[in-house]
Amino acid sequence: MKLKLRKIDAIILVVLIVIAGVILFKVGYIPSPPKPEVPAINFEQDEKNHKLIVTYASTVVKWSDIRIEGDCNISGLGMYVKKEDEITNCRGAITIIYKPTDTVYDTWTFAIKENLPISLPFPPSSPPRGITPDDEGAHYNKIGVNREWWYYSAVFGKNRELAGWTVSISFNHMARNDLLLTKPDMLVLTLHGPNGEEYGGIINKYRGGGVIWDPTLKVKSSDKEIILEFEDSWVQGMHPTWHVHIEDNDLDENYDIAMDLEFFAPNLAIWTYHNRLFNEGKSKIASYMFTGCAVTGTVTIDGKEHTVEGIGRHEHSWSTGLLKPLIKGWDWCHMTLENGWNIYYSNYYLTRQTIASRTYKINPLSTLIITTDKGKTLTLLEDIEITIADSERISLLLKRPTEISLNAKPGLSQPLLKTYDIVLDLNIKFEKPFEKKLGLLNPVGMNIGRSTVSGKITWSDEDGDHDINLKGIGSMWTMRH
Repeated sequence: MKLKLRKIDAIILVVLIVIAGVILFKVGYIPSPPKPEVPAINFEQDEKNHKLIVTYASTVVKWSDIRIEGDCNISGLGMYVKKEDEITNCRGAITIIYKPTDTVYDTWTFAIKENLPISLPFPPSSPPRGITPDDEGAHYNKIGVNREWWYYSAVFGKNRELAGWTVSISFNHMARNDLLLTKPDMLVLTLHGPNGEEYGGIINKYRGGGVIWDPTLKVKSSDKEIILEFEDSWVQGMHPTWHVHIEDNDLDENYDIAMDLEFFAPNLAIWTYHNRLFNEGKSKIASYMFTGCAVTGTVTIDGKEHTVEGIGRHEHSWSTGLLKPLIKGWDWCHMTLENGWNIYYSNYYLTRQTIASRTYKINPLSTLIITTDKGKTLTLLEDIEITIADSERISLLLKRPTEISLNAKPGLSQPLLKTYDIVLDLNIKFEKPFEKKLGLLNPVGMNIGRSTVSGKITWSDEDGDHDINLKGIGSMWTMRH
């Protein structure tokens, strides 16, 4: 007798088989199909150079099995993943996934680097670059030059001792008419912390003529090095490296201060002022500056030594004493921003500063330089409007600024840069500065110290509109008389 399966019986049988299979799978009698193993691949983030580097690959795997999400360059990758492979030009969030199992290795975040338009690398769009050994030496012994200053300043970096502190150092050969009835050789050291800490001061000494007694500030130079000496403090070196040694010698009445700092300039000098078309070092009025200097060393306060590291600037200026009746004041500030940029600002005033708040729309003696790469490339903005946002009184007829606001954009001589519509708005505010008034008949007032910087910069290019907030710390110096 033959059994006949009706259609309904066949369906029921199939359903029973499926149910039985599910039950057996659930209780473990039927193993699940093996999943592909996820190969171990380790990556190292190089945030400074915007790349991810393979440091380990456990087995042979093809890059075609790897999905990379985000803005980056993978053109340098071969067929197989191997140690030291590099994913370059990473911007924003980068996520790496193993496609066969949809497993996420990790996500790395890179700061998006904005490419600020730069000035053309030749005058008049950009200042001359580079110096000679003669430029680093003394000029005050030449006819027509009787004032000369060597500056070293720095902002100490995050995650280091004295983080956020600023230091300003200057070895000064003053013109005798600068500080009437006051000693003309000068050493300046100020050290300021983010919580109001203040150390240092100014020493000024009589200058002899070399017959009865020697000058306090002595300068020796050769093709290999320059040596500045002021009592037990000194500078020794030559571009690109200078060693600055400071010993207190009554610089600070309340504390003993000492420091050894190494300044390294990664790029060429920038001439900010000169009165010659060529051979700028032979100018009677000149100034050059190194920005983005790497600064390392130690600062000792009352016997406690601190290891420091930061970014700074070295500047060297000289001029004739005949400028004193013309120049009524100046501002200098070198700023280190949180995004790695540096901004240098200076301005000379031709009118006496008697009004608490004033706006200056025409500033022919202003300099504003932005660098995103520690001085390798520069963006100069020549059209600068300056507002003295706040100030304090030095004497009955004289005030010095405590807060300055700047609005800057390309000038008429920068037609190419003007096409980008660059606008910089910047506020520079003194924190507790070192204050000094020198001279009797015609006093000179100085503020030196730490400043906070905030603002923004905007421009437009082929990538669209850019609007970047700026924040940082500056080392600032103002003078009024």
